[in-house]
Amino acid sequence: MSETTSGQNPAGNDRAEAALPVALAEPIVNVPKRWVAQLGVAGLGLWMASLTPLQLLLPKQVQAIAPNDKFLVIGLVHAIGAVAAIIATPLVGTLSDRTTDARSLGRLRGRRHRWTLGMAILGALSLALISVQVNVIGVLGLWALFSLFINGQYATLSASIPDHVPVRQRATVAGWVGMPQAVGLVIGVELLATVITHQVGGYSFLAICLVLLTLPFVLTTADHPLPRSQREAFSARQLIEAFKVDLRAYPDFGWAWITRFLASLSISMGTLYLYYFLRDAVHYKQPTKGLAMLILIYTVCVVVTAIIGGRISDRIGKRKIIVTVSGALMGCAALLLTFVETWPAAEVAAVLFGAGFGAYLAVDQALITQVLPTAQNYGKDLGLINIAIAGPAAVGGLLAALLVTVGHYPTLFACTAATAAVGATLVWRIKSVP
Repeated sequence: MSETTSGQNPAGNDRAEAALPVALAEPIVNVPKRWVAQLGVAGLGLWMASLTPLQLLLPKQVQAIAPNDKFLVIGLVHAIGAVAAIIATPLVGTLSDRTTDARSLGRLRGRRHRWTLGMAILGALSLALISVQVNVIGVLGLWALFSLFINGQYATLSASIPDHVPVRQRATVAGWVGMPQAVGLVIGVELLATVITHQVGGYSFLAICLVLLTLPFVLTTADHPLPRSQREAFSARQLIEAFKVDLRAYPDFGWAWITRFLASLSISMGTLYLYYFLRDAVHYKQPTKGLAMLILIYTVCVVVTAIIGGRISDRIGKRKIIVTVSGALMGCAALLLTFVETWPAAEVAAVLFGAGFGAYLAVDQALITQVLPTAQNYGKDLGLINIAIAGPAAVGGLLAALLVTVGHYPTLFACTAATAAVGATLVWRIKSVP
């Protein structure tokens, strides 16, 4: 007989008050530190594997393959990868939402863990294959596959928070879990810039870490099984409807999506060409080491503000004001680089961007989990939210390439600042979350 629970729904989601299986019930017990740490470690592997190539490995690889078309090719890498992510996250989220109990699989019997591990393994294989590509088509095609798998893994990992974490703890947990996005990048860049400098070795290292760091979470934490009786209808039509949500019934979900899209667009445009910015505009003699230094500075700021911002938000019960301030800080970082193309300005911008991004990671993620329509579709709905993260990479990659080609770096950073400002303002259209 399946485990059930009952009670009120503090998040305001549309749920029955009658007994529900644990997989669909609103969490009411705080998750332990060990669970948070294991989810964070899995996220560390994911972000190392997905962000480090974009900042370091791919720019170098593309520079060697197509030096005269590097801006266009990097833009296409982001765009094609983002399109793949847009497809993967809602679909994998929908599939995991409807995955039922499999007792023979032990710890992998629930809804999410099977998908998390499978996507990590396939993503690692894709990275290994990218490492030996010597033409643009090979890089683009395999990066599209990698993006499918890594975003499928992200969809299932992100669904773990509303699955297991009560509302009162979500910003704090999101802060700790969000930190690996910055920490993973700095670890990856530092190691690949100073220790594992060979292209194949770098990709292979990231592929191995992706799988190994995922294992503790999927093998040692609970994944609540969904009884077959609670499984929603599943068909090709259901897969198509994975991309739909009733915005008339859930308008705050729509506004949360828009604000996340704009914030992600500003991040994508503002960080895409940092390596080339240091080399071509700042004229930094060692752009690889300079990039690593900026990432280290911003990572320290991310870690501090993610923890502090998440704790403050949970204690005061407010999300929007912190999201607005964090967006303003990221916009100020871009505005500074619009007018000052020097190394000291880049360092200050790294501080401002890191401080804003850390608080944003923690608090906006908690806000989003509070406007999800239904518990039955957490994976699908968070997959739709992930389109607001991945989609800007498709738009931002090509837009940034156009802006930096036509108007150079000042135009790029000015547009980045304006986009961040609009996103920070529109968050106030969300009414159900303070």
